[in-house]
Amino acid sequence: MPSAHRVRLRSLAAAALLASPLPAPAHALPDSARQVLFTASEHPGYVCFRIPALVRTRAGTLLAFAEGRVHDCGDAGDIDIVVRRSTDGGRTWGPLTVVTDGAGDTHGNPVPVVDRATGRVLLAQTHNTGRGDGRACSAPCDRTPHLQYSDDDGRTWSAPRDLGGAIRPPHWNSWYATGPGHGIRLTRGRHAGRLVLGVNAETWQDGRVTANHAALIVSDDHGAHWRVGATDTWPVAADRTYRQKPSELTVTERPDGSLLVSGREQDGTDLGHRTQTVSRDGGDSFAAPFHALPDLYAPQVQGSVLRLGDRLLLSCPGDPDRRRTMMLRSSYDGGRTWESADRGTVVTRDPSGYSDLAEIAPGTLGLLYEGGTADAREEIRFARLPLDRLAPRRDPDPVTPDRAAGGRPAAVLGGARETDGVLGGALAFDGTDDAVRLPYRARLALGTGDFTVSLHFRYTAAGGEQPMVWMGGVGDGQPQVWLRGEPGAGRLRALMRVREGATSVRTATVATADAYNDGRWHHAVLRRGAGRLTLAVDGRAVTAADVPGSVSRTSPFGVHIGQRVDGRAFLTGAIDDVRVWNRALADPRTPWSAQDAVLWLPLDRVGR
Repeated sequence: MPSAHRVRLRSLAAAALLASPLPAPAHALPDSARQVLFTASEHPGYVCFRIPALVRTRAGTLLAFAEGRVHDCGDAGDIDIVVRRSTDGGRTWGPLTVVTDGAGDTHGNPVPVVDRATGRVLLAQTHNTGRGDGRACSAPCDRTPHLQYSDDDGRTWSAPRDLGGAIRPPHWNSWYATGPGHGIRLTRGRHAGRLVLGVNAETWQDGRVTANHAALIVSDDHGAHWRVGATDTWPVAADRTYRQKPSELTVTERPDGSLLVSGREQDGTDLGHRTQTVSRDGGDSFAAPFHALPDLYAPQVQGSVLRLGDRLLLSCPGDPDRRRTMMLRSSYDGGRTWESADRGTVVTRDPSGYSDLAEIAPGTLGLLYEGGTADAREEIRFARLPLDRLAPRRDPDPVTPDRAAGGRPAAVLGGARETDGVLGGALAFDGTDDAVRLPYRARLALGTGDFTVSLHFRYTAAGGEQPMVWMGGVGDGQPQVWLRGEPGAGRLRALMRVREGATSVRTATVATADAYNDGRWHHAVLRRGAGRLTLAVDGRAVTAADVPGSVSRTSPFGVHIGQRVDGRAFLTGAIDDVRVWNRALADPRTPWSAQDAVLWLPLDRVGR
């Protein structure tokens, strides 16, 4: 039976429909950059809203969907799908109405698709038996895809129809998820008119998950029938490790008619938290397996991709460690490369999570996203953004050469300037936004092996975190290697965090008894080898036991000089001649050793 609050919501919605052909707005909001559409304080009967999805109908109405979670914020409880409508481009919004009532079960993962030929709005979704303890659905989970539709611009909806027999093959017998986020209708080529959305699933066998599946679901008859199209399967080893788990797929049609499929990468051993591939036949097959994007910084979270002309936009948080700093990043080459986080448009620096994008009017973008002041799950916000407010396309950054074999020039960020160094020129950093960032290449990922890092540094800062070199991810759970000054604690400290197997994270750290912040040049060498992690400054060494595992897997991967990977600390000082080898060297100052370095930044000149 529907709960009392749901009956009341439906009664209010019905009264509004009888009074006028369009629901009266719940409250009028100014044409500002941000509105709160879903929050527990304004919608009694729900304690949490999550999983936004946004579309613009053929008539121009905006439909903002979310999961309304009744008892707790868990993923497998009593969950409804709810919607609010706007008929004025997102300036004002009508009341919350229930699209499908979970009635104790989970009805979630909304994926709206607008069929512009008929005007029908289809809503794919996933159902499972609800639980009341706030925990996740137990594997193997009984999740099944369903479909609803609206022929009156989202005012009323059909009953959910079970699609499990059509788009959930028998061996996809554990986790299954539609989207979330909007699906698309193709506009080009021989498959024009086809409806496409993304799903991901798992296979359960012999008491464990044995495979991850990422797929496209397609319909060629306006949503009457659906089938599984392109599929990419990744095996799960007996120790529960796997290379990739592409999930929470978002799809967009590129100018040439091919489809870019972008997804969240969840705990695979490949580097990166975003993964993508392409379909060139309307979603029937993938041109290649998904490939992770190590240097597209994001946490493990869903994102949304939208094409506007020749420009693709990606919405997702830009912090590689946690769900915060919602931003928009652009690609001008069909998704082959994406803007770095320092070039994106920041929507908010608050905690933020899932999101969805829609073009809500010519020249205006709509973004529906999870956000809050302390937790991204506090509310779902809507941002109305004129395209001319997005960060413009910038010229390439100045560069400094990487003289290692196969090296590509490194970007010089901020305004790092040339200064006198130990071996010629060096670079000075202002502590605000100056840094050097290397483009990703596979040799920079040092893995489980020995390594040596050598650099010269000079600084006088009396406080703060003074990052000198940073390789890998950031945060407590991501593999990484770094060296930084901690003058407030009177030390120079190096950290190596590794990951081994499915979950094990270990850390080794070494620190000197001096901060070396005397304004003179010093030589630091960080070495992993012979079962030890050793930091030597001007030949004086401190050492700690090594910890087995990889310093480069699962997380995003960056190599930064003078900056944390997440951009939350910058060096005030100077760096000269940074070199990295994938072996332990007794003396990295020998002339021959520079020739086989995997990274060699003399930092003696900056150019274009």
